[in-house]
Amino acid sequence: MLQEKMYDEAAAQFTEILKRSYGNEKAQSGLAECYFHQQKYSTAIIIYEQLQNKLSFEDKVKFIKCLIKENSLKQAIELYQQLLVLKPEFRDEEIDSHLRTPSVAQNEEDTDDIDSSYFMEKPKLKFADVGGMQRIKEEISIKIIQPLKSPDLYKAFGKKIGGGILLYGPPGCGKTFIAKATAGEINAKFINIGLHNILDMWVGNSEKNLHEIFELARRNTPCVLFFDEVDAMGASRSDLKQSAMRHVINQFLAELDGVESDNEGVLILAATNAPWSVDAAFRRPGRFDRIIFVEPPDETAREEILKSHLQGKPKIDIDTKKIAAVAKDYSGADIKAIIDIAIEDKLRESLSYGSIQLLGTKDLLKAIKQHRPTTTEWFSSARNYALYANESGLYDDILKYLKIK
Repeated sequence: MLQEKMYDEAAAQFTEILKRSYGNEKAQSGLAECYFHQQKYSTAIIIYEQLQNKLSFEDKVKFIKCLIKENSLKQAIELYQQLLVLKPEFRDEEIDSHLRTPSVAQNEEDTDDIDSSYFMEKPKLKFADVGGMQRIKEEISIKIIQPLKSPDLYKAFGKKIGGGILLYGPPGCGKTFIAKATAGEINAKFINIGLHNILDMWVGNSEKNLHEIFELARRNTPCVLFFDEVDAMGASRSDLKQSAMRHVINQFLAELDGVESDNEGVLILAATNAPWSVDAAFRRPGRFDRIIFVEPPDETAREEILKSHLQGKPKIDIDTKKIAAVAKDYSGADIKAIIDIAIEDKLRESLSYGSIQLLGTKDLLKAIKQHRPTTTEWFSSARNYALYANESGLYDDILKYLKIK
């Protein structure tokens, strides 16, 4: 029906489907496409935004075109940058004519000053707020915190204040949390950077963005510069076919080395779920020369996380020790998920009874059966790397955690 361009009839049918099956993603996508062809761009945008993380590549292209028609150029450019990461060779004459012109780039640069683009904050979190992770806290303390607290001692041994730490491990185990707590522990500013903050469709702009981020940190020392999912940015150069991305990586390495600027007081933390995808050049001395495994929380830490997330919730006599013992291998994010599942069940009960039903131990134990630990899949991949690609004992901590070594 869409191919015959009978968009009015198709839109009516998709609307009827959505009345009977609310949230049907195929029907929503089809309806948005109808509105796109009917030139009802603002209505199509509303649907595309609802489906944001579930859009096909083709839907994203139409979404960008709708945004251009509605003159939402900044949002269009952001989405276009994401598409170019997925498919660098992608070109579209209509989109390019609006988004690949120097005038648009200049307008975007005028409205986005570097000091306001990146959210620089001073976290109040301290190490005391982080459950468990004692080994990780000690390693970060030696590398980052103590040099700031005892600068003369470190200078006597010829050690600079700065350098990098790469945190790796399964997702949801608190890598970003510990990075923020590190900044809070030394009363430093904190800048959290993702790939989307750096990549730019304009040749040379990604390198410029990266340089300006480092310059912002250098102007605000002591400063913790945190790169999340650094494997996406620091992928092995031999695996990259796109020369533009290789230039970004080389720029990153140059900034880490402080070739043209002094990195004294710039403390660089990075996190990755896939350390085996990070270029070996990042692990040289002076760059990310300390690599720390962030394992799932132990039983004591799991209990602390449970207590933290349950604070203020309507509950009765919850045996957090028992739940923590059962939730072996669960990440901090997994623990939050089981609490959310239990709360949703209690909300349904409360609505049914017409009064608040208190959360109990059995509710959380039931939720654990519904949500398996997400770390299991990560460890099945990590185990192979630790056994067969363990250069210089890099992944010994994984083997120790799995009780293989």
